[in-house]
Amino acid sequence: MFEKLQPAPPDKILALLAQYREDGRADKIDLGVGVYKDEQGETPVMRSIREAEKRLYEEQTTKSYVGLQGDKAFCAVMGTLVLGDAILGERMRVCQSLGGSGALSIIAMMINRARPNATVWLSDPSWPNHIPLLSGAGLKPQSYPYYDAATGAILFEEMMAALRGAEAGDIVLLHGCCHNPTGADLSLEQWAAIADLCAEKGLFPFVDLAYQGFGDGLEEDVAGVRLMAQKVPELAIAASCSKNFAVYRERAGAAILVSNDAGALDNAFSQLLSVKRSVYSMPPDHGGAIVRIVLEDAGLRADWMEELEGMRSRMVTLRRDFADALRRASNSERFDFIAEQKGMFSRLGLTTGQIDTLRNDHGIYIVGDSRINIAGLHHDKLDDLARAIVAVSS
Repeated sequence: MFEKLQPAPPDKILALLAQYREDGRADKIDLGVGVYKDEQGETPVMRSIREAEKRLYEEQTTKSYVGLQGDKAFCAVMGTLVLGDAILGERMRVCQSLGGSGALSIIAMMINRARPNATVWLSDPSWPNHIPLLSGAGLKPQSYPYYDAATGAILFEEMMAALRGAEAGDIVLLHGCCHNPTGADLSLEQWAAIADLCAEKGLFPFVDLAYQGFGDGLEEDVAGVRLMAQKVPELAIAASCSKNFAVYRERAGAAILVSNDAGALDNAFSQLLSVKRSVYSMPPDHGGAIVRIVLEDAGLRADWMEELEGMRSRMVTLRRDFADALRRASNSERFDFIAEQKGMFSRLGLTTGQIDTLRNDHGIYIVGDSRINIAGLHHDKLDDLARAIVAVSS
């Protein structure tokens, strides 16, 4: 059996991380892996999360299964966190998932049961794991124009033109905020235009919401998603707790379905749970439980929001200061778009050869599409980093 298998292609980001760890240079810089890091280069455990874990340890009396849907109280608070009062509760169903990736996967498999081999439209570029994940679920990926690498701007007219060519029943995957890998986000007016187009043509919006709170703020980052939910008859959302609660390894997330038709919504949700049963059955409890404790407790929630806002503000400052450093180093405005974008990521527009030179000669690790993790920057290294980038790209 096994001898018939060929090695799977290595994950480029994980391979880059392995290279970074083996690099003995003291001044090396990791801008590749997409996790939040503080000024010391650590991914911290948030204060509220640590306190919630203490409470869970003291109060939990069993390790029995929580049920196929997961922790229902967690599902309720996640639904509110994402959609607020934008829709009535009877229009929404939520189940706990294995992080954002797990939510994407089970929703995609449920969609394939409803519409086998359906076309799913993705931004060009998009998160690298979107295509294998959606293809693995049986869907057919198709790209729409999204990002102008030369200017750092969104190609909105080109995007809309492509989606006007989509067929009824096609799925449109949208990044809820903090677009990965570009950091270029849709405006609220653009969200409204896409929502109107989806409603007009019968397209199904599928929102990947991995970074709520990292862009403009907790409420601001989901304004577009909430507007979409009000305008279209149905949609799906994959929400992750990994970044905004910094519980990466706990794999906590939520799959959210919205529909105007209560009967159809119940049927879809039953199929979603059936997919879960066939893949991994019950979700793990720990991550969801600590997130629930934080969101249900007014004091812990306030502390979490304060710390999350500090993380967001730090990335905004890093963007501005890095763009300033690049402007000084290049004596141009070619990198100013970095300050205007949002979230953890931006693309520098470097070639593969230039990226290799940065790694080999300067110990600067960037993934092959020139995406950088803004949270991996250090204020005391911005000028040196800027000079190295300008030197290899001039």
